[in-house]
Amino acid sequence: MANHLPIESIMRSGKPVHCSPETPLREAARRMSEHACSSIVIMADGQPVGIWTEHDALLVNFADPDSMQLPIARSMSTPVATLTPGTSIAEAAMRFRRENLRHFLVQDDQHQIIGILTQSDIAMNQGLEPYLRLREVHSALRQSPLMLEGQLKLSEAARRMHRTHHDAALILCDQSGAGVLTERDILRFISNYPGDTPVSSLASRPLLTVGQDEPLIRARDLLLDNRIRHLGVTDDEGNLTGLLGFADLIAGAEHMYLEDLREALEQRDKALAQSRQHLQLAERVIDASLEGILITDPQMRIQFVNPAFTQLTGYQPEEVIGRSPAILSSGRHDTAFYRAMWETLERTGCWRGEIWNRRKTGELFLELLTITAIRDDDGQVSHYAGLFTDITQNRQNEEHIRQLAYYDALTGLPNRRLLEDRLEHAIRHAHRKQQMLAVMFIDLDHFKQVNDTHGHAVGDLLLTELSRRLKSCLREDDTLARLGGDEFIVLLPELESVDHARRVASRLIEVNARPYRHGDALLPVGSSIGISLYPLDGEEVEPLMQAADEAMYRAKAAGRNRFRLTGPEPEQTEVESG
Repeated sequence: MANHLPIESIMRSGKPVHCSPETPLREAARRMSEHACSSIVIMADGQPVGIWTEHDALLVNFADPDSMQLPIARSMSTPVATLTPGTSIAEAAMRFRRENLRHFLVQDDQHQIIGILTQSDIAMNQGLEPYLRLREVHSALRQSPLMLEGQLKLSEAARRMHRTHHDAALILCDQSGAGVLTERDILRFISNYPGDTPVSSLASRPLLTVGQDEPLIRARDLLLDNRIRHLGVTDDEGNLTGLLGFADLIAGAEHMYLEDLREALEQRDKALAQSRQHLQLAERVIDASLEGILITDPQMRIQFVNPAFTQLTGYQPEEVIGRSPAILSSGRHDTAFYRAMWETLERTGCWRGEIWNRRKTGELFLELLTITAIRDDDGQVSHYAGLFTDITQNRQNEEHIRQLAYYDALTGLPNRRLLEDRLEHAIRHAHRKQQMLAVMFIDLDHFKQVNDTHGHAVGDLLLTELSRRLKSCLREDDTLARLGGDEFIVLLPELESVDHARRVASRLIEVNARPYRHGDALLPVGSSIGISLYPLDGEEVEPLMQAADEAMYRAKAAGRNRFRLTGPEPEQTEVESG
C-alpha cells in the first residue's frame, strides 16, 4: 500500500520558507502568502528555532494594529516538530492527528532540513484513494461546524476559531448567503490589515458545497481542483450541516491505518516471539559449545568470543575484543601458509584446516579451524566467523597409536610391519634405479643365558644398548628394526656393492662383540648375521627376508659371531670377541 511508502516520496523538498526571529509578523505573513504556504520556519544561526503557522495567526490581536509589527519570535511555536525521510506516510498521518499538528520539518541523519510535510501532502497521497472511494462525506465529519454571525468583529472571530480548534468557520449572512472564513484568510489579513471589521465583509463567497452522501473522493477532487481547503456539506434538502477540510480526510486515513497497523503488530509480535526463542536457543548453544567461537568484522577485529574460546586460549573477552586474531599466532606458519588460507577464503567463502596457535600462557596447541565469511544482503562480507577445536591431544593419541602400530615398545625401533613397508618401498626404488639393496638378519648369540642368569630386566637393558650400538654403524637412510626377542633386521638401500654389505656386517659384529656391563659383571653377547641381496636372492619382501634368515642360520652353524651371504663365502667372516 502507498501508506507504507516513506514521506520523502510526497513531501515538499528543499528549504522551506523561512525568516529570522526579528522579522515582523506582517512581513512573515506576506512571505507566506506570496509562496502560498501555510507555515514559515524561524531560523537562527542556520538552525530552526521555531515555526509560525496559519493556525498561530489566529492569536494575533486584530484590535491592535501595532500587533502586526511585533517580532515573530514572540508568536512562534517551539521546538519544531521533525520527522525523518524514511517515516512512513501512515505513521506521519497518525502523528499529525495525535500531536494536533499540521506541519513537520523533515531532517536527515545530520539534522539538515531537506523539506517540509503538511497535512495537505498527506491528503493528496494516492494511498488514501481506496478509503476515499469507499466512504461517504458524512462519515468524515468529526464535529459540528463553527458558525459565526456576520457582524462579529475579526478579532473576536479569530479568538473563537483558536479557542474551539477550528481551522475554518461558517459566516452566516442574512442576504448574501453563507461564506467561509479560514486560517488562510486570517493570514492574508495580517499582511494586508483591513482593520477590526465585521467578518461578513471578509468571508469568502460563494461557499462551494458537496452533498453529505457523496463519496469522499469527490470532495477531495473538488478541494484540489479549486485550490481551496474547505467545502460546505449539505443534507438532502440543501441545508448546510458542516464543513469538510483536509484534516477530516486525514482523520479517516488514520482509522484505516490503525486497522492495518493492528494486524501488522499482531503478526510482528508473533514473529518477534518466535525470533526471540530462536535467538535464546542460539545463545545457549553458543555458550554451551565445546568449540571455541570468535567473530570478527571485515577488518579482522574481534567482536565476540564465547566461553569455550576463553577456556581453550586463556584469554578473557575484554583482552581480545577489538584486537586481531594474530594475538594467538604461534609463529610456526610462514607467510605463504596464510596467503594460501586467504586465497581459499576469498574464493570459496570458507577455509578449514589444522593450524598451530599459542595460548595466553605461551603453550602451543594444535587446532582444527574453520573460517567462514558471512555476507550481507548486498553480498558484501560483514563478518568472519571462526570455529576451532583443540586437537593437540588427538594428534598425540594418533602419534601414540602409530608408535604402537609401527615401532617396538622397548627399543623404539621400527617393528616388522614398518620394516616390510620400507623394504617394499626400497625394492621399488631399487628397481627404478637399477640398484642393489641388502637385508641383514641379526640374531644374538648366548642372549638366553643373560635372561636366565640376570633376569629379563637386565636383558631388556642389554637390548636397548644393543640398539644404540647397531644404529651407530648405519647410515641415516638405513633401517634398523626389531622383529622380537633378540632378532633384528638391517635394511641397506642403494647398496654400492656386495663388499659394502660385508663391511657393514663386520662393523655390526665388532660393535656387539664388546661385552655389556651390568654392575661389576661383564656380559659377553655375540651376533650371527645372514645377508640377502636384491635382486640376486629375490625381488619381493618375503623371499629376501627368508633368504637372510637362512643365511643367519648358516652363520650360527659355522660357529656363531660371524656373517654369511646366501652365496659362496670367503674364509674370514668372523670377528673375534675381545
